[in-house]
This record gives sequence, structure tokens and C-alpha cells, in this order.
Amino acid sequence: MTAADILDDLESEQEQLGAVLSRLAPDDWRTPSAATGWTIADVVLHLAQTEEAVPAAVEGRPDAIRWHELGDTVDAAMAALVEAERADGAVILRRWQSARHASLAALRSADPGRPVQWVATPLKPYSLATTRLAEHWAHALDITVPLGLDYPDTARLRHVAWLGHATLPYAFRLAGLPPVPIRCDLVAPDGSSWQLGDPGADSVISGPAGDFCRVGALRLPVAEAKLQVSGPHAATALGLLRNYALT
Repeated sequence: MTAADILDDLESEQEQLGAVLSRLAPDDWRTPSAATGWTIADVVLHLAQTEEAVPAAVEGRPDAIRWHELGDTVDAAMAALVEAERADGAVILRRWQSARHASLAALRSADPGRPVQWVATPLKPYSLATTRLAEHWAHALDITVPLGLDYPDTARLRHVAWLGHATLPYAFRLAGLPPVPIRCDLVAPDGSSWQLGDPGADSVISGPAGDFCRVGALRLPVAEAKLQVSGPHAATALGLLRNYALT
């Protein structure tokens, strides 16, 4: 997997979401999303605002949006920014389209080996692109599920699954636990197998990749997921799984 691959997949994920958004009626934009307290328009506004922050971060201006002045936590800052800039759906759609193109251009031109300060965490452009794909995918569910629209899983979920597995050591440490090897044996949307982690690990999470990614995005309760755990630490890992950096 190369940096070009993740950037191409990020663009494809955004285009899939864009195709959905382009068909929404004015009332759809005012519909409550699956993100508590936000309408469909609010979710897309949030995506636009965070995409607008990417070029500034790549250029070495991480304080262009002063998150720490907007709230005590990142989530509070994001909510405050959405509250301050709400607009009609058509305006927000244009803003998101412009922002995502600028973000992709910035990521494509970035030095792949130079970390970018992203909110509170330095990330290499490859990893930042992966988090952007994961966020667009998760918020696409927040938009499409309440509207009863289809948003099929694709092979791009491999990036989301990779991100969830890759951040497990951090999740363990944040929970006050020592990181342990976890293997994931996942079934891809096309039925193929995705293997993540040490093949010799005795703690294993297995099952549909879509469920694994939804649990990590907090879009599916663990109890409702068609995932199996085996070994001494797999259940704990599944409970800690997140598809993003925890703050």
C-alpha cells in the first residue's frame, strides 16, 4: 500500500459521499443525523471545516484554526465551530467540495516523511489521509442511515480497519493497560480475507470487516457486532477499539 493508494481511495470515498449529497432535497439537509445534536447539514459542515484545516496543517500552520480556544476538548471545539458557521445545505455542499479538493491537493504535495501537526497529534501525511478517509466514511453513515439511503461497504474499509488495529496499543495505554499483540482475521466486503497484526498472536478478533470498522467508529455496539474473540486479550481490545486517535 502506497501513499498514492490511500490518497486515491480518500478521493474515491469522498466522491461516493458526494454522489449521495448531490441528490439530497432541502429538507434532507435539515434532518437529524446519527451524530447526536447535529443535522445532516451540520455533519457535512464539520467535514468541510476539518478539510479546510488540512492545507494549513501541511503548510506548518496548525494554529490556523485555534481548536484549544474553542473548547476544553477537541469534541467541544468541533461542536462550537459548527454552531458558529451553520448555513443552508447548498452552501455547505459547495464549501465541502472546495475544501476536500484543496485538502487532497495539499496531501498529494506534502513530503510523505515529514509529520504534520494535526490538532493534538503529529501524523505523517499518509496517516492523516487515512484518518480523513475514516472520518468521511463514519460520517457518511451518520448521513445515510437516518435517511434510509444505501452506502455500501467497499475495499476502502481496509484503511479504516488498519487504523483501528494500528491505534490499539495507544488505546491500551490510555486505559492504563500494557499493550499486547492482537491479530485480526477479517472478512472483506468482497469475501476475501484481511489479516492484521502478528500472525502468532494468541488474542484474535475475527469476523466481518464492516462490523469491525463500525465498532471502531462507535457506530455499532460490540454486543450487536458479528465478531468473535478468542484468547486472553481480544475482548478487551474490541472494547477499546477506535478508528481514530483518542484524546
